[in-house]
Amino acid sequence: MDEAAVGWGRLKRGVAGLLAALALSATTFIPAVRAQPSSPVVLTLRGDETPETIRKMVDALSSAGRQVEVRIGGTNAAAPAAAAAASKPDAATPESAPRSMAEEEGFQGQLNAVVDRIVGGLDYGGTAIPSIVQLPVDWEQAWERNLNGRNGPSAGWRSFGILCLALAVGFAFRLASTAWFARRRQPAGPEFTPRLIAAGWGLLQDVATIMLALVTVRLARNAWLPESDLAMFALTTVTNGAAIGALYIAVGRFLLAPGRPERRLMPLPRAERHYRSLIFYAVATPLAVTSILLAHHVGTGPLPATGLIALTGFALMLFKLWFFNDVRHDLAVLILSGAQQPGPLRRLVAAGAAWFYMAVTIVLWLVSCAAAMMTNGGRWAEAAALTEVAIILIPILVIGVSSLLNCRAARREAIVGTTPLSQAGSAAFRAAAVGVIWAAGFFILARLWAGLLLGVTSSEFAVVMRQIAGVAVFAFAGWVALVFLHSFFDGYTPQRVTIGPADEDVVHEASVPTRLATVLPVLRGVVLGAVLGLTILIVLSRLGVDIGPLLAGFGILGLAISFGSQALVRDIVSGLFFMLEDAFRVGEYVDTGRLKGTVEKISLRSMQLRHQSGQIHTVPFGQVQSLTNASRDWATVKFNVRLDHSADIEQARKAIKKTGIALLEDPEFGPHFIAPLKMQGVADITDSAIVIRLKFTGKPNQASMLQREALKRVYRALNEARIPFASNAVTVRGGDQGVQAGAAAAISTVPPPTPLAPAAG
Repeated sequence: MDEAAVGWGRLKRGVAGLLAALALSATTFIPAVRAQPSSPVVLTLRGDETPETIRKMVDALSSAGRQVEVRIGGTNAAAPAAAAAASKPDAATPESAPRSMAEEEGFQGQLNAVVDRIVGGLDYGGTAIPSIVQLPVDWEQAWERNLNGRNGPSAGWRSFGILCLALAVGFAFRLASTAWFARRRQPAGPEFTPRLIAAGWGLLQDVATIMLALVTVRLARNAWLPESDLAMFALTTVTNGAAIGALYIAVGRFLLAPGRPERRLMPLPRAERHYRSLIFYAVATPLAVTSILLAHHVGTGPLPATGLIALTGFALMLFKLWFFNDVRHDLAVLILSGAQQPGPLRRLVAAGAAWFYMAVTIVLWLVSCAAAMMTNGGRWAEAAALTEVAIILIPILVIGVSSLLNCRAARREAIVGTTPLSQAGSAAFRAAAVGVIWAAGFFILARLWAGLLLGVTSSEFAVVMRQIAGVAVFAFAGWVALVFLHSFFDGYTPQRVTIGPADEDVVHEASVPTRLATVLPVLRGVVLGAVLGLTILIVLSRLGVDIGPLLAGFGILGLAISFGSQALVRDIVSGLFFMLEDAFRVGEYVDTGRLKGTVEKISLRSMQLRHQSGQIHTVPFGQVQSLTNASRDWATVKFNVRLDHSADIEQARKAIKKTGIALLEDPEFGPHFIAPLKMQGVADITDSAIVIRLKFTGKPNQASMLQREALKRVYRALNEARIPFASNAVTVRGGDQGVQAGAAAAISTVPPPTPLAPAAG
C-alpha cells in the first residue's frame, strides 16, 4: 500500500507540475533571490487556536510525509511545529527554513514552489473531505445555541416564514407589474437597439423583483430574528446566495431571452440549451458557496469547510469544462458572426476561445488549491474568482457595445446617408470604445495579480502603470488611426462585382469613380505602412530602444533599393505623374498604343486593363509612352449610310431627325445622349450611291450601344419612308441582244467606327 501511495503521489505531482507550468509561463520574469533544496508546508496560526485544532491541522498536512512548519502571526514557531510533529511517529522534522514564491531563484525554483503548494493543497483538500461527515453534528450543536426562538416559534420556523414572505412579495410584484412591463418588452424592430431596450425592461423587472425580496427579508429578519446567532447568519447567507443565483438567471434571460428569439441580444446557437446549463450553474454555485460559509461558521475546525471547498470546487470545475466543451462550436459561430468577412485573426480567436476558457478554468482551480497552503491564500482565491468573472463579462460587454454602435451607425446611414469619411469615423469610434473596454479589463486583471505574482505594492504598481500607459496611449492611438484609414480607403475602393462578360444589350449606368477615389487606393498601402511604421518606432522609443540606428539602416536600405531597381523607381515615378495629371481613372477605357481596355485596378507601379474579349493586361507605368482616354466627358460618333441616286435627300433628313427626337424621348436611351442624332449632310456621291453622314454626341461609356440603336432605328425609319438604299447591282447591255440581267444585289454596309469605349452593356 505504501508503494501505491507513493506512486499516486508522484502521479499527482507530475500532473500538477505540468498544469502549473502552463500557469507560470507568463511569470518567468518574477524576481527571485536564491533557491533552497526543499520547501516545507507553512501553517500560519492566529494564536487563539486550541491544541486539538492545531493537532488535527498538522496531522492532515503531514499525512503524506511532508514537512510542516507552524507560524504564529507570520513568526516562525519551530517549537510548536516540532512538538506537533513529534506526536506522529512518521512525521518528518523540518530540515530547512521555508521559502515564499518571491524568495525562489530562477524558473525551476518558482515552478517547484508552485507545484509544492498545489500538491499540498490537493493533499490537504483530499484529506479533509472525510471530515465533511462531521458537519451535521456541528450544525446541530450550533443550532441549539440559537438565541432567537427561545420564546414563541422556533428559529427554524421564523426563518422559513421570512423566506415564504419574501417569495410571496416577489411573486405579487411580478403579477402586478407583468402587464406594464409586457408592453415595453416588445421590441419595436429587428435591430439591436430595440431588442436592447426590450431586454433591458425585462432585466429591470427581474432585478426589481430580487431587490424587493431582499428588502423584505432584511426587514422581516430585523423584526423576527433580532439576535445575532446562527439562525440570523444562516438566513442572511442563504438569501444572499439565492439573490446571486437569481441575478445569474436574470442576466441569462437578458442576453439569451429563452423562448423569445426576437428579443435575443446574443445570437448564440442552441441558446435554450445553454440557458438551462446557466440555470444549473446559477443554482449549484450559490448553494456551494452558502454551504462552505455555513460550514466554516459552525465547524469546530477548518477541515470540514476545507473538504467541502475541495469537493465542490472540483465538481464545479468539471462542470465548467463540460460546458465550455459543449459550447465551443456555438461560441465560434458567435465570434465569426461579428464580421461580414472574418479575417485570419478572428478565425483563430473563434477556434481557440473555448479552449482558452477551459485552460483558464483549470489554472484558476489549481490556484485555488494552492491558496490553501499560502499565508495570503484568501487574496489568491479572491483574485481567481474575480478573474473568472472578468474574462466572461468583458467579452460580453465588448460584443454589446460593438453591436450597439453598429446599430446606431446603420440607422444614421439610413437617415442621412453615408460617406467614406463618416464610415471611417464610425469605425474608429467603435474601435476606440472597444479598445477602452479591453484596456480597462487588462488594468483590473493586472491590479489583481501584480501584487500576488510580483510582490508589487500599490505605489509601485501606480508607477509601473504610468510607464505602461505612456506606451499604451501611443499604441492605442496608432491602432485607432489604422482602423480609421483602413475604413476610409475601403470606402473609396471601387467595388467591381461583375463576373464574366457583360451583357451588351443592357444599359449600365456610369460607374467611373472620382479622381480622389482613384488616387486613394493607390496610396492605401503607402499610408497604412507609414502609420504602422511610425507607431512601431514611437512605441520602441517609449520603451527605451534607440531608434537612431534603425532609421539610418532603413535609409541605407532605401538608397540601395533605389539604385538596384531603377525600372521600379521609373514605374513608380511615372505612375505618380499620371495620377497628378488625372490621365485616367478606374472604369475608363484607355488605349496605350500597344494595348487597350477598361482600367480595372491601379497599383503603385502598374495598371490592369480589361480587354473587350476578357483578357487582363498588366501595363507598367514606365512603359506607357502615350495614352488615349476614350471615356472622358463626351464622345461624338459619326457613321455613313448609302442611299440610291433616286432617293429624296430632304425626306431622308426629316426621317432621321424624327428618329433622333424619338431617341431623346426614350426613357432608356435618352439620358445617355448629349446632342441628338441628326444628318450632317451628303458626304460623297459615287457611281452607285449617295453617301450621307450621321452623327450624335453621347456619354462615352454608352457610345457603342447608342450607335447600334441609332442604326437599327434609322434603317426602320428609311424603309417606312420608302427611301431606297443603294444597291451594288450592275446592268450589262449587248449589241442586238436583249437586256441581260446579272450580278446579284446586296445592301452595302458601312464599316463600324473605331470603338471609343467598350460595349457597356
